[in-house]
Amino acid sequence: MPQYTDDYIKSILRSTKVIAMVGASGNDMRPSYFAMKYLLDKGFIVHPINPTMAGKKILGRDVYATLHDVPAPVDMVDIFRTPDHAPEIVRQALAEKDRFGLKTVWMQLGVINEEAAEMARAAGLEVVMDRCVKIEYGRLSGEIGWMGVNRRVIDNRKPLLFGKGGSLKRG
Repeated sequence: MPQYTDDYIKSILRSTKVIAMVGASGNDMRPSYFAMKYLLDKGFIVHPINPTMAGKKILGRDVYATLHDVPAPVDMVDIFRTPDHAPEIVRQALAEKDRFGLKTVWMQLGVINEEAAEMARAAGLEVVMDRCVKIEYGRLSGEIGWMGVNRRVIDNRKPLLFGKGGSLKRG
């Protein structure tokens, strides 16, 4: 599993305001639906991308068929597809990089593709693989720290690394 420092993940989350979620689902039993709902609740703007649902809405947000259809700006492309789809998604993201002002390619849990990661890094983007934005935000903001996740201590206090209430305070 790729290793990332907490500072690296925090830096990405703090600088992200707009996410294009490739593979978003309207099925409320799918992980992408839960992640999208959570991120919207945290104040992120999330553009769902799902060609079979294009023109419809997921959680009140317009669904787009491709990255090319998404309005700028986009800080992060979040990939909720199998690893074999990642290189093509990254190629599409790189085609929109300048228009979006794109900073990050994020591949969800179980999505590891070194070819895609290398393409994104070569274009100057930050890359995260095999991690969930929702889980990382919750872990680093202290929301799930009360359960002792990744801290080896059960504690309900918010970490002092963030703003009041444990938020990641995005700029």
